[in-house]
Amino acid sequence: MPSEIATIQIEVPILETKRLILREPRNADWEAVRAFSMSDRSRHVGGPFNEWQAWSSLVSVAGHWAIRGYGMWTVEDKATGGVTGRIGIINHIDWPEPELGWQIFEGFEGKGLAYEAAMAARNHAQGSMGMGPLISQIAHDNTRSRRLAERMGAVIESEGEVRGTPCLIYRHPAGVA
Repeated sequence: MPSEIATIQIEVPILETKRLILREPRNADWEAVRAFSMSDRSRHVGGPFNEWQAWSSLVSVAGHWAIRGYGMWTVEDKATGGVTGRIGIINHIDWPEPELGWQIFEGFEGKGLAYEAAMAARNHAQGSMGMGPLISQIAHDNTRSRRLAERMGAVIESEGEVRGTPCLIYRHPAGVA
């Protein structure tokens, strides 16, 4: 019998935009995360992954919130309840500083949803969480992500690498838009 029991409390602020809800990860997100993670769409975040790695990706989001106090939100379409992707602030052990990152799932690109969600996440991080100007680490050939960062006002600050893969480090502007 344990001498005591620890409780882990994870607080994930729920953000809403005109068309989206940015919320905590849920078990019900599994199929959408699995489909993204095991597809070629995940190539810019280290994939495609096998099923075990995809599951680890889903549950590690909750762990990031628990340990760092911030993380990726699941992005849900208000109209349909569908999971459109994941967007948020991440800072892995080998990264230079917190990053605003995004993963847009198949069928949801080209509708302005990524911009809407990323702006909400960035504004919350800089306004409510007191974070400074964030970075986004983007692969050279990830044209859509580069365009999104630039649309958000981010500029290339330097070159870097994520787990051995060269990338561009974009710096987002300070302040809430």
